[in-house]
Amino acid sequence: MKNREKIILILLPVLTALICIGIGRINIPLSEILNSVKGHLFGGVEFTDTIEMTLWKIRLPRVLLALLVGAGLSASGCTYQSLFSNPLATPDTLGVASGAGFGAALALLLGMEFMGVQLVSLLFGGIAVYLTMLTGKNKERRGMSSVVLAGIMIGSLFNALISMVKFCADTESELPEITYWLMGTLNSASYEALILGAPFILGGILILVLLRWRLNLLPLGDEEAMSMGVNLKVLRGVTIFCATAMTASCVSMCGQVGWVGLLVPHMCRMRFGSNHLALLPASVLTGSAFMVVVDTLARSMSASELPISILTAVIGAPFFILLMRKTESWQG
Repeated sequence: MKNREKIILILLPVLTALICIGIGRINIPLSEILNSVKGHLFGGVEFTDTIEMTLWKIRLPRVLLALLVGAGLSASGCTYQSLFSNPLATPDTLGVASGAGFGAALALLLGMEFMGVQLVSLLFGGIAVYLTMLTGKNKERRGMSSVVLAGIMIGSLFNALISMVKFCADTESELPEITYWLMGTLNSASYEALILGAPFILGGILILVLLRWRLNLLPLGDEEAMSMGVNLKVLRGVTIFCATAMTASCVSMCGQVGWVGLLVPHMCRMRFGSNHLALLPASVLTGSAFMVVVDTLARSMSASELPISILTAVIGAPFFILLMRKTESWQG
């Protein structure tokens, strides 16, 4: 990766956030945003209550959440694709998103507040992955394939439980709330939610970035990795734990958002190759910017906010088809 590309990638989410934070039903010029930031940092700059409320109470938490979710899902997808040697692996490969979605749906059915929904969602996301690993445990190398199959089964089980929760929910009040939340939305963003969810995402990304050169060894066999001084079983365990924590945290804060963890790593792989020294940081930074743009479109395109999963699918599916047509081989 060239120095110019590094600078562009680092600035991409920052500039995207600065531009998108001013876009919405109330458009705020970049100069007003910079004046508001200057006023908070140094004082002496006056700005209206409308700008103050819009920027700092509504849009800033939402933009920060979009940055975190995009980075977390992209990092999870990137690591899972390497872990399972499968270019179609996603953050929900082990069923974590389905488990976290069920936990959130159950909490909403029980009338919990958002923080309670977040905690229960995180809990069931972890339970889903534990059940997947327990079901797919195998001492052979092929055990990773059995883990994928177990993830599909556990994910299906929790999807069925989500349907059961919907069936039991009140059709006038609870069901619309559960359905809308599961389709993905960032309208519940708050500093309190970020305090609970951000450490899982930032911690997982930090660990994976520090281990990123070792992620290149995940497709190898145990003996090959051991000859290089890497315990592959421990590395797989750390990778799965980090990806699980990040995905469960993302789902707990904004519902199920598809395509980000599949599309963004492929975009970065086409440009930067399969070496995780460059691929993982590029996926994190590109994914965060991508999510900010998608969320801005979701809240600005119509009077009623669109669920994010609809936009990611509309954008992701055609773009992914183009990637497939331009790529002769899917192997990383």
